[in-house]
Parts: sequence; structure tokens; C-alpha cells
Amino acid sequence: MAYFTQFPIIEYDINANGNTKIIPDIFRKIVLRKKYKDNFVLLDRYDVEPGEKPEDIAFKVYGDAQLHWLVLLINSSFNRYSDWPKDYASFETYVNDKYDNPNAIHHYEKLQSSGVQKGDGPADFDHFIEVNADDPDGQSVSNYEYEQRLEDQKRQIKLLSPQYVPEFLKEFRRLVRR
Repeated sequence: MAYFTQFPIIEYDINANGNTKIIPDIFRKIVLRKKYKDNFVLLDRYDVEPGEKPEDIAFKVYGDAQLHWLVLLINSSFNRYSDWPKDYASFETYVNDKYDNPNAIHHYEKLQSSGVQKGDGPADFDHFIEVNADDPDGQSVSNYEYEQRLEDQKRQIKLLSPQYVPEFLKEFRRLVRR
């Protein structure tokens, strides 16, 4: 099911000159409620492989590449060029275009411990915080490492569990036709 085929058709004067065209009513905005986006029963975690497109995932998981819009909607990825993970070559080009020196220091950071630990591993809620360059525990993070972390975060997406897709599509059609 293609995304815009679900929208009602309207007459719209694109150039404000009295000549109308028949188009889908793309001004309707359907946003997934936060309570659904964070519902672990409805959603599955998925790691996007390098070069994998929303269409690939929709076909693999839902059996229909045209449901790529559902993959993007669930993850609030409205711009597939900036919100979606890049393939290896595109990432390298992006970093090299963005920075004069990808290996230069982007910032310094250190591990902030929550103090809650189970076993011998790191504490359950440890995270890195930015610090000044003169912090004795600070470690440098290069521009490349920084961008790679952002890219890795984009690779971890959520997908609507396949068993809920028919009901979701029914509700989506109902909302968009209002």
C-alpha cells in the first residue's frame, strides 16, 4: 500500500492563478502517538545493515516494499537522506566533506558512572559526558568517531511488529480520511 494513495483527493491551486489540479491532500499530517512509539509490545528493535533501504526492510519484515513509509513513520525519519543511515561509501564522503580533518579532535569525554552495577561489567546506567580538554580523565573523540556514533544510533530503529500491521493500516486509513 503506497503512502499517498491513502490520502483524500483535493483540488488545489498550486500557482494561485485559478488553475486547479487534482492532487492527494498531503497537508494532512499523521503522527504516531508517543505511547505507541515507546510500546515494547507493539515494536521490535531492528539494526539496519549498511546500504539497507527502508524498502528493503519493509519487504523483508512485512512482505511489501511499498510499506517503506511505515518504517520511516515509526522512526520519525522524514528525510531519508539525513535521518536514515548511510552506506559505507556515502558515510565516508559525508565525513570528508564536512570536516577538513576527520581525525581532528571533536571533543573530550569521560565515563560517568551511575554507581549501579551487576557483576563485573560496567554499571547499568554508565554514559559518557563531555568534559574540558584539561580534565585528567578526559579522552579525545575525533570528528570521525563522533559522526560514526551518530550513524550507529540511526542504525538502531524500531519496527511495528508484523502482527499489528493490518490493524495499524486500518486505523491509519481512518485517520487520514477524516
